[in-house]
Amino acid sequence: MYLPSFSLEGKTVIVTGAGRGIGRAIAIGMAEAGADVGVIARTEADLQSTAAEIEKLGQKSYIVKADVTKREQVKSAIEQIINETGSIDILVNNAGMNIRSKALDVTDEEWQQIMDTNLKSAFMFSQEVGRHMKEKKAGKIITITSVGGHVALRTGVAYAATKAALIQMTKVLALEWGKYNINVNAIGPWYFKTPLTEKLLQDKEYVKDILAVTPMKRVGELEELVGPAVFLASEASKYMNGQTIFVDGGMTIQGF
Repeated sequence: MYLPSFSLEGKTVIVTGAGRGIGRAIAIGMAEAGADVGVIARTEADLQSTAAEIEKLGQKSYIVKADVTKREQVKSAIEQIINETGSIDILVNNAGMNIRSKALDVTDEEWQQIMDTNLKSAFMFSQEVGRHMKEKKAGKIITITSVGGHVALRTGVAYAATKAALIQMTKVLALEWGKYNINVNAIGPWYFKTPLTEKLLQDKEYVKDILAVTPMKRVGELEELVGPAVFLASEASKYMNGQTIFVDGGMTIQGF
């Protein structure tokens, strides 16, 4: 047989920023594929909602309230899930934020907040989970970056810097950890309907500008990110390493 398995049955996944938007959709999608899921974020009510959907699917959920920018809380969250499940098979680095300031207006505080949330947290989780995966000689790490890490977008210099760094971090970790049978890949979304983009997508002129550079002439639906995430988490992608899949309606390939 040539068709590899996309099933995640028997696997344990952890998803950061799993309370809302992309993280919530991926966490539920992983459960649909058969995985048990640890959900991590700062807002417990949001995590409870995601966990309830996972459990409706007959899978186990593990709720960990944590500030993903703090090393001790990252370590504690990982230890808690390993203690409860015995193993972490898949990590999804999804936690992220943006403050839409023009470059001349970005403050030191805004810069540091975005760096800590988007970049530092993903590295800390990758590093701490990577130690566990190295020991068992297996694992999958998936990081949610952005088309903004590949092409220039307006009003988002700090965000763009973190997302470009995540793409490069993915390559370096894949290079270092491939020998331990750890696959490290990334997904780069364009505009999707999430709580973070809701207000922007109500602006008809802004949406017009988005669609003008999107060959498919629409924004994405969250379920359209789940397939690539499950693929990268499954055995179907076991020879894929250091890559970023852009899920963008063709935005990053458009020329004149």
